[in-house]
Amino acid sequence: MGNYYQIAGYHKNGTIMHDTRVTRMQQESGQQVIIIGGGASGMIAAIAARRSGAEVTLLERNPRIGKKLLATGNGRCNFTNLYADVRHYQGTNPKFVYSALSQFGVAETIAFFRQLGIDHKVEDCGKVFPMSDQASSVLDVLRYEMEDLGVAVRCDARVREIRRGTGVFRLQLDDGSTVSGDRVILAAGGKAMPATGSDGSGFDLARQLGHTVVDPFPALVQLKLEGDFFKQVEGLKFTGTAEILREQSQGGFRMVAGERGEILFTSYGVSGPPILQISRKAGELLQAGERPWLRLVVFDARTPDDMNRLLSERFQNMPRKTLEISLVGLISKRLIPVLLREAGVADPRCRVANLPGGEREKIAGILTDWKLPVRGTMSWQSAQVTAGGVSTAEVEPRTMESRLAPGLYLCGEVLDIDGACGGYNLQWAWSSGYIAGSSAASGDA
Repeated sequence: MGNYYQIAGYHKNGTIMHDTRVTRMQQESGQQVIIIGGGASGMIAAIAARRSGAEVTLLERNPRIGKKLLATGNGRCNFTNLYADVRHYQGTNPKFVYSALSQFGVAETIAFFRQLGIDHKVEDCGKVFPMSDQASSVLDVLRYEMEDLGVAVRCDARVREIRRGTGVFRLQLDDGSTVSGDRVILAAGGKAMPATGSDGSGFDLARQLGHTVVDPFPALVQLKLEGDFFKQVEGLKFTGTAEILREQSQGGFRMVAGERGEILFTSYGVSGPPILQISRKAGELLQAGERPWLRLVVFDARTPDDMNRLLSERFQNMPRKTLEISLVGLISKRLIPVLLREAGVADPRCRVANLPGGEREKIAGILTDWKLPVRGTMSWQSAQVTAGGVSTAEVEPRTMESRLAPGLYLCGEVLDIDGACGGYNLQWAWSSGYIAGSSAASGDA
C-alpha cells in the first residue's frame, strides 16, 4: 500500500501532498446547464458546473435528492477506494474510465470532500468512509454546497422527453412544464434499487437522442441456484471460496470469476460479499443465453487429497460413529446431511468403519469442489448497481460529451460502466460527474 500513497497524492500519514482545491466560483460563463438526476454523479456535476460559472438547474424525480446515496455502505457511505483504477471496472470497454479517473481520481475526490467538511478514514481493502460513519453527512455537505453556490434544485420533476434544437435543449416534464438549457447532463442512474428512483428512464432519454443502450442487467446481486435444499441451510454462513464457471464446448469448465470471504446460504441460493463480487460474470453468461455454474470450496485451504487424508484420520479415530455424527465438529450440523446427499453418499447413517469404497473420496470432493447450476440472479430491487447502459463508444471519455448529440453529457450509472463492490461505483460517479459538469459549463469538446 505504501507505493499507492505516493501515486494517489498522499503522505503515508494520510494527508494530501498537494492542494486540489479549486477557485470557489469562476466568472459566470453564461451557459445554462440542466442536470437530470439528483444522485451522486448529478450532485457533483451540479457543483462542478456551477463552480465553473454556469447557471445550473438540477431536476430530480424524487421528493428529495440523494436518496440512493443514503443506502451506500450500509448507511456509512464507502465513498471511494484507495485502489480505484481501471482494473476494478467492467463494461464493454472498461478502459473508458481511465480519462475521468486520471482527471478527477481518488486524491481529488478526498480533497473535494475534505474541503466540504468530510474527514475520512481508511478501512480494509482501501475502503474510504467519512469519519462520522454516516452517509447522511456526505449528502448534507453536497446539499449545502449546491445551495450555497446557487444551484436551482427542482424535486418531483420527472423528465418525460428531451429534444435537441439549434443550440438549445427542451425537456418536457411529467407535470406538463418545459425546461430549456444550452447543455444537458444525463445523470439519471440505471435500474438497480428502483425504490430510490432508478427506473431506467435515463436509458429511454438517451435513446431519444439516438444513443445505443447495452442491455442492462443486475450486478452486485445475490445468486439463485438450482436445488431443493436451501431452506434447510438458510442463514448458514461459512468462509470459503466462490467461483463462477463457464461450461466449455469441448467439455469441462473454465473459471471466469472468483472471490474468497463469508458466504451466506439463503432460501433461494447464496449471498455474501464474494457472491456479490462475482455475480456480474454470472449475469453476463445468463444474458448471453448460457448457464453459468457456481463452484463452492468449503475448505479452500485444502486440496481434495488433503481433505481425503483428514477424513481418513477422523474416521479411523471414531470407527463406531455414523458418517453423519463423525463430521460433527468439522462441518456445521445443518450442512452435513445436505453435503452428504449432494456428494451422492448412499447411507449417511452407515458406521464409518463399514464405509463402502469411494464414499470418503466423494465427501472430500464435495467439500473442495461443490458445483451448483446458477438459475438466475435476484431482481433489480436487490441489486446494488446496473451492468450495461449507454454505449461508451458514443461518448467522449475526456469530457463525457455525447458524440451523437453535442451539448449532451452523460455520467454515472447511466453509462455502460460498473465497478466492483467497495467504493468503486461511487468513485466512478464522482469522477464522471465532475468531468461532465466542468465540461458542460465550459463548453469544451
